[in-house]
Amino acid sequence: MKTIVHVVQHLRPGGIEVMVLDMLRFADKANKVFVVSLEGSKENSLRAWPRLKDHESQLFFLNKHPGLKPKLLMTMRNLLSTLKADVVHSHHIGPLLYGNVAARIANVPIRIHTEHDAWHLDNDVDVRLEKLACYLSQPKLVADADFVKEKLANVLEDIPVETIHNGIDCERFVPGDTNIARERLNLPIDKKIIGCSGRMEWVKGQDTLLYALKGLPSNVVLAIAGHGTQRSSLEALTKKLNLEERVFFLGFTDDMVSFYQALDLYCLPSRNEGFPLSTLEAQSCNVRCVATDVGGVKEAICPESGTLVTPDNSSLMNEALSSVLNGENSCTPRNYIVKNYDIRNMTSAYEKLCNKGEK
Repeated sequence: MKTIVHVVQHLRPGGIEVMVLDMLRFADKANKVFVVSLEGSKENSLRAWPRLKDHESQLFFLNKHPGLKPKLLMTMRNLLSTLKADVVHSHHIGPLLYGNVAARIANVPIRIHTEHDAWHLDNDVDVRLEKLACYLSQPKLVADADFVKEKLANVLEDIPVETIHNGIDCERFVPGDTNIARERLNLPIDKKIIGCSGRMEWVKGQDTLLYALKGLPSNVVLAIAGHGTQRSSLEALTKKLNLEERVFFLGFTDDMVSFYQALDLYCLPSRNEGFPLSTLEAQSCNVRCVATDVGGVKEAICPESGTLVTPDNSSLMNEALSSVLNGENSCTPRNYIVKNYDIRNMTSAYEKLCNKGEK
């Protein structure tokens, strides 16, 4: 039996956070598994994301405020010692610094760090911080995509990196009755529906998708799931483009299975990405994808049914969306996702990494 502690920046709905919760669910039952969130409080986080209640006893929150907080290392060290951690697994650069450096101070024998994207590796300050944190903590380094692995290898020349792709629960994300799913979400039955989900931020590119939608026939509508700082701007753009009757802002929804089942097509219009889970989830529900060719996205798309386009180009996106919506619907991306990206395979790969012995 091992005690495994995951460290994340926060526990708000997002790709990394959803994946870590799934790692709790699918962990070896012989192990004790916990999650430490650097930011936030348990009370506020449970209120904002009800899904966390299923794992309440496994969650710890350090209520970190912005900026470097050296004292937090000692807080983390003490917590890891109290939990008698055998494995610390950090996700992203902040948790690497506070989680795995503290783990080494606490003599935690197995330290793993997963990088989920590579944007920050274009920033000199972040690169120096990553190098320092890796030098101090000496973790087993994992990339969630080959794209991220290549970027890490260029920056951290002396540290071996292996790829373990993110996974999803393919037994949860399954095809379903489209009309029933639309009724659940109050979406029109008689339209072709494009879906998009995620944080409403500039980097996610929803504005590009709105411009692309403008040139599609009026029987094509868009459903957007998620919240973010750009929501009011996107709503204003929707009004400016006279698309109010064709765009449905659903806000945050925990019923993402119904969301994907309601769609004819899923679109990921991001300007930057790591290795997105949303495309895996949509395709596991047998929904075809149009996505921008950024980061590790091409690794998360079925090569037979998916379409990649240049980011920030609404004309090319319009053409791709039109082509897929009007083309034959004979491809089955679900088979590809089940074979390559089921979370059971991912958790098995991490368990093998833990069992390789101490660092």
